[in-house]
Amino acid sequence: MKQVVQNYKSGELAVLDVPVPECKRGGVLVRSAYSLISTGTELMKVSEAGMSMLGKARSRPDQVAKVMQSVATNGVPATYRKVMGKLDSYTPLGYSLCGVVEQVGAGIDDVKVGDLVACAGNEHALHAELNWVPKNLYAPVPDGLAPRHAAFGTVGSIAMQGVRQGEPQLGEVALVIGLGLIGQLVVQLLVAAGVRVVGADPDPTRCELAERLGAAACGDPASAAVEAAVAELTGGHGVDQVYLAAGGGSNQPVELAARLCRDRGRVVDIGKCRLDLPWNAYYEKELDVRFSRSYGPGRYDPEYELDGRDYPIGYVRWTERRNLACFLDLVARGRVDVEPLVSHIADFDDAVETYRSLKDGELKAVAVLFRYPGQTAGTSSEAEASVVAVPAVRRGAGVSGPARPATAPVRLAFVGAGNYATSMLLPHLTQRDGVELSTVVTTTALSAANAQRKFGFAEATTDLDAVLGDKSIDAVFVVTRHSSHAELTRKALLAGKTVFVEKPLALTEDELAGVLAAVEESGNDRIQVGFNRRFAPLLQEARNRFGARTGPASLRYLVNAGRLTHGSWYLQQGTEGSRFAGEGGHFIDTASWLLDADPVSVYAVASSGNEDLQVVLRYPDGSTAAISYVTTGAPGFPKETLDLVADGKVLRLDDFVRASLYSDGRGGRKRWVSSRLPKARDKGQSAELAAFVKAVRTGGPMPVPLESLVATTAATLAVRTGLAGGAPVTLAGAR
Repeated sequence: MKQVVQNYKSGELAVLDVPVPECKRGGVLVRSAYSLISTGTELMKVSEAGMSMLGKARSRPDQVAKVMQSVATNGVPATYRKVMGKLDSYTPLGYSLCGVVEQVGAGIDDVKVGDLVACAGNEHALHAELNWVPKNLYAPVPDGLAPRHAAFGTVGSIAMQGVRQGEPQLGEVALVIGLGLIGQLVVQLLVAAGVRVVGADPDPTRCELAERLGAAACGDPASAAVEAAVAELTGGHGVDQVYLAAGGGSNQPVELAARLCRDRGRVVDIGKCRLDLPWNAYYEKELDVRFSRSYGPGRYDPEYELDGRDYPIGYVRWTERRNLACFLDLVARGRVDVEPLVSHIADFDDAVETYRSLKDGELKAVAVLFRYPGQTAGTSSEAEASVVAVPAVRRGAGVSGPARPATAPVRLAFVGAGNYATSMLLPHLTQRDGVELSTVVTTTALSAANAQRKFGFAEATTDLDAVLGDKSIDAVFVVTRHSSHAELTRKALLAGKTVFVEKPLALTEDELAGVLAAVEESGNDRIQVGFNRRFAPLLQEARNRFGARTGPASLRYLVNAGRLTHGSWYLQQGTEGSRFAGEGGHFIDTASWLLDADPVSVYAVASSGNEDLQVVLRYPDGSTAAISYVTTGAPGFPKETLDLVADGKVLRLDDFVRASLYSDGRGGRKRWVSSRLPKARDKGQSAELAAFVKAVRTGGPMPVPLESLVATTAATLAVRTGLAGGAPVTLAGAR
């Protein structure tokens, strides 16, 4: 097998052929799928190896002290031979990986061959194709968690142990100094624990990333921004905890910690930075300085790590292994998001070049993963995730389009009255004849009262069940936060209501399956998802002018989404899903409508360190649609531009304001440009609502077939699967 090694004397890095480790009792043999480069700890070792002997001595005074003790005990010649022999040998690199159990040793009964596990330890989770890992240094990977994300388990445990040492409480404010890999994870763990976080790092891109992942504010520690943010969030008292996740020889972190910490606050050292504590500053505030020891209790205890002797949970709640399992669970449930931290994925065979690029600064990265060869279908959840089933729509024996008097007004209820509902939906409905706004339901009484006053609802309430049980209400609009869409839709369908649900229909495959189970149980398939762009008058005219296709088409859709403002609930990815999961269905639906088919495969890649996505959809006739979803563009550029190319024709749409068509016909080049500019962008909401109300009034077909809504939702969810697996995703069962 192959393994990454380094000669500490010469600094040489190599990928060597070494024997396969024995699968000993009390552990498992694991074939690596992904291993994580610690861009802090490992690069420090790589850099030290390239130093002169004097430089090595200066960087490791602890080792110099051991050498001097050996000289006193064994003499200079013997000590010299011992030190040179140790330096002039290969040492391993790596300590965090995910892989598949290939062999189970005696005494192991919690995993079996083929299981996916996350592994820890600088002697057992190495950058190697195979590793023997003792029981207390691995943890099973939860179902659905991608191997590349599970490879973060060890560094996540380091961050988690640091947070535990700080003993954060709900509502406290913390300062994280150093926003590298560990610091970014500390930020997310604190946010998940209900702590408001200020970050400090001289790198503005790392500050921006931490803010996207939940930090309240971040800035350069040398500027006044960090101090101002702390003063604002704490009323001038100072933060409750400081987490030192920085490295290097500067004493600035511990000085900043003393200045910004409150009286009797806690300072936790997680990284390896200079700790020349300013005595007066720490004494006057009586600061509690704590150290975080790696992954947690059990570290450096051979009886725990090698012999598998666990600590009783009643005495030691969080051990190395329990920290590892807890972190994996948080990532699997979306409470911690490691995908934005992945700056680069390198093939394992390119390990030496990857380390060189990192050391020389050519590769700027928060986290880098090695991807290993030889993974076969069925050996990991990632391989299985390359095919995603599009759920079949099965309708029960219920009646679609319930009978109602033709002259009676369509009575509507709204669940949710947020910004989109009050600005883009309700103004159109209040102007429509034959529509009665019956009831508005919100979680707070005041918001319901405001909507009632502004739009003329007959009733306002916080009782959803009362609305669903009201037989006089014809249709329910679900316009709440994304995480509640599927469940509210399911309840409304079972209550026999026609449903208009804003996108997305669902955030997970299980949620989508739950909606379809309600359709099958109730026989009620009366659903419309708010994919309004296909109803835009300008785009409909352009499509008609383009005409029928005879050959495959190429579609390019640029979405200049822009950055989110601080505090936007779109940033709450743990509960509300990713930004693309929330609104990407708009663009997939538009592409599928223009191409008159549902996609059969999805391929997605993300740019390093931000939310920019490239999504490529393939269709049954060979057509393709490339959606560029970017957040880093200029705000003055149009939000949506689209080009459709086929059969010698090009259709161009500019932000629903202008459309044009180019074609080469018998009479030569022909060109159509929309005759006039609309007074405002019309993205189809009014026409969509008109079609929905007509379907409710007449009992006729819904504006968009349910099969199409399901296919679009499945394709949107497949983007997440594709990003996790790094490979195209086939949509099995797509039409």
